[in-house]
Amino acid sequence: MIKKAFLILLVAFTGYVFFVAASARPFGSPRVVVSKRYLEKGLNETGSQNIVTSVVVLYRGFDTLGEVTVLFLAATALAALISGFPFERKERTEPSLVMSTASRYLFPLILLFGAYIFVHGHLTPGGGFPGGVVIASGFLLMFLAFRKYRVSEGGLIVTEGLAGFFYVLIGLIGLYLLGSFLASFLPPGRLHTLLSGGIIPLIYILIGFKVGSEMTGILRSLKGEDENG
Repeated sequence: MIKKAFLILLVAFTGYVFFVAASARPFGSPRVVVSKRYLEKGLNETGSQNIVTSVVVLYRGFDTLGEVTVLFLAATALAALISGFPFERKERTEPSLVMSTASRYLFPLILLFGAYIFVHGHLTPGGGFPGGVVIASGFLLMFLAFRKYRVSEGGLIVTEGLAGFFYVLIGLIGLYLLGSFLASFLPPGRLHTLLSGGIIPLIYILIGFKVGSEMTGILRSLKGEDENG
């Protein structure tokens, strides 16, 4: 009887919360008022023609830093989890000559394309996260094409650590100079050009390296081979 009464009260309370939330604004009225400010002032305040980039990197840049941290923790947890389980080595079919040869030529092009994505993130759709994943896909191709291909774990750790350090450092410089973490302390530059967007290009370059190194580290862990294996 008590459980049924508690369930009825819970349903009634939940319904009341939804009713209050739904009646707070008339039907059809804009629900996110803050978006209007982004659309009206984002271009002049950030110098970035990609408004989505302005929101992600500057207006809610601290949240983006949290997302990168979550990815780092996920990569670390996966590496720790995999290291505790022995892998059964199985013979793998050697890649064909066509695949191995094509991979040698495609690999630098994939890295270049990934860099292009995060360098131009303030001008076109893209940014550090997709650019970093594209770079990691290049290393995945090399893992598949060459059984003995190795990526230095130390190099990945240093790259990821330095990228995260400079990300936070840029945020603290903005806090010191302008009183806000990740405030754009660089001039916005000329619109529609590569040298625009204030600190956005720098942030996206750092995120690209950080995400690329972390995703490559995940792939390296999934490969299940040590440096000498």
